[in-house]
Amino acid sequence: MPDILSSAVLLVLLCGAAALGSFVRMRLPEEHRSRESMEVVQLTIMLLVTFTSIVLGLLTGSVKSGFDAAYHARGTYAAGLAQMDQCLRDYGPETDPVREQLRSYVAAVIASTWPDEKPPVNVSYPDVKGIPMTGESPKLGAIFDRVRSELREFQPKNAVQQRVLSDCLSEFSDLAKSRWDVIEGSDQSISPPFYWVLAIWLVILFASFGLTAPPNRVTILIVGLTAVSITIAVAVIADLDQPYGGVFGIPSTSMRKALDDMMR
Repeated sequence: MPDILSSAVLLVLLCGAAALGSFVRMRLPEEHRSRESMEVVQLTIMLLVTFTSIVLGLLTGSVKSGFDAAYHARGTYAAGLAQMDQCLRDYGPETDPVREQLRSYVAAVIASTWPDEKPPVNVSYPDVKGIPMTGESPKLGAIFDRVRSELREFQPKNAVQQRVLSDCLSEFSDLAKSRWDVIEGSDQSISPPFYWVLAIWLVILFASFGLTAPPNRVTILIVGLTAVSITIAVAVIADLDQPYGGVFGIPSTSMRKALDDMMR
C-alpha cells in the first residue's frame, strides 16, 4: 500500500470506521451504554492499541533494517564496480573493450533502476525498455556474464599482468556476490495482503474509538489526527519496504559516482 491513493483509502476507512462507531453509539439502547459495558470496551481498546503499537514498531524496525541493508549493498556494489574498472585499467590497454562493456552495463543499470532521473550521458548502453526497475534482468545479466567470460580469456604477457589478472578475477567474484545482494535486497519483505490485514485491524480499532468517544469537536479532532498519524506511519513502512522508488528510495548517487570514476 505504498502509493498516495492507497494511503488516502486507508485514511478514509479509518475516519469512516470512527464515524460509524459514533453513529452506532448514538443509537444503542441505554443498557448497552452502561458504565460496565463501556469499561469492557475500553479494556478491549487498550488491548488493541497495545498490539497495534507492538506490530507497527516491529514492522518499522524490520523494514528500516532491510532498507539500510539494501542501501549498504548498493554502495558496496558501486564501489566494487569502480574497483573492477581500476583493476582492468591496471592490466593494460588490452582491457579497453571489456571496460567499455562494464561502463555500458553500469549506465544501463542506472537508466533502468532510476527511470525518472536524467539518464547517463557520454556513454553508450543498450535500450532499457522492458528491463524491470528491480530484480534480475536477463539483458543486463548477459552483459555482466560476457565481461566475466572475456576476462577469463586474457593471456597475461608477464608476471605483473598475471598478478593483476588474478586480482581482477577475485574482485569480479566479489562483485558477482554484491550484485546478487542488490538484487535480493530489492524485494519486498512484507507481502501486500498483510497490509490489508493490518488495515482491517486498524478499522476495527477506530470503530471502537467512535463507539466509546463522546461526539464533540475535541474527540473528533483527536481521532482525526490519530487517523492521519497512523496512515502516515503505515505509508512510511510500505515505502521503506520498497527500497527503490517512493519518497525514501535509494538514490543513484553511488552508481553515478562509480560511472564517473570509470569514465576518467
